[in-house]
Amino acid sequence: MIAPATAIGPARRMVREALAAAGIPQAEADARHLVALACGLDAAGLILAADRPLGAEAAATLDRLLARRLAREPVARLIGAREFWGMRFALSPATLVPRPDTETLVEAVLAARPDRAAVRRIADLGTGTGALLAALLVEYPQAFGVATDRSLEALATARANLDRLGLTGRAALVGCDWGTALAGPFDVVVSNPPYIATGEIEGLDPEVRDHEPAAALDGGPDGLDAYRAIVADLPRLLRPGGLAVLELGAGQAAAVAGIAASAGLAVSGVARDLAGIERALIAIAPEPGPPRPLQA
Repeated sequence: MIAPATAIGPARRMVREALAAAGIPQAEADARHLVALACGLDAAGLILAADRPLGAEAAATLDRLLARRLAREPVARLIGAREFWGMRFALSPATLVPRPDTETLVEAVLAARPDRAAVRRIADLGTGTGALLAALLVEYPQAFGVATDRSLEALATARANLDRLGLTGRAALVGCDWGTALAGPFDVVVSNPPYIATGEIEGLDPEVRDHEPAAALDGGPDGLDAYRAIVADLPRLLRPGGLAVLELGAGQAAAVAGIAASAGLAVSGVARDLAGIERALIAIAPEPGPPRPLQA
């Protein structure tokens, strides 16, 4: 236990050492977050108050937070929120924690559709927290977005996040599997589907395996079930020349590209994340060809 008389700076060091001894990566960053959360401080306040005693309430809170982190509960779950694209998104048990890798999808859309006035309708299939849709609505100020999720709890979380960001007037939320209940045409469709093969889930880090919703992880026997379902609807959902950007698991680019090509989409590229992993498939709906000349 950390004594109430312990100053904030030394308490942070004690937490870091406990996390590192347990083999938890990023122990320094995690310690900073936990102490800040227990003390109700931001990053600057944590530095300025380094010599201040914790006090009984903060010390007890910090003990509880440290025990949960040592049990491999992710820091984002302890905080109850995660930053994405410069915005803060509340979490719920039904939502995946947004990850920096997923920002690759936003970057891919911006690169493929640089005209911010040209994108008017966006769909986010399996929205979770609503992070992807919110990021795109901020970047495309004239667009209207539709977010789907099979989980009503996830949709409620997304709605609360969009409301807090002032975006609910530009978004609709629909309870359904992927795009099954939607009508096109959309200029852009994005999705971060479950892509972990069922047999690989047990080997995931406990932060993921034990604390993320199973439905957001399990992609079926080969990890591709959700792609098959999503891509089957894309020709109907996308306008001619419309853009689809789908998050990929490591090593899945070729398989998902094959699924997209079989549906008649043109695969225009794959975007890599900051680690160099192929993270987003970029596909285009076909444009109508020129009319055939009449036969005499």
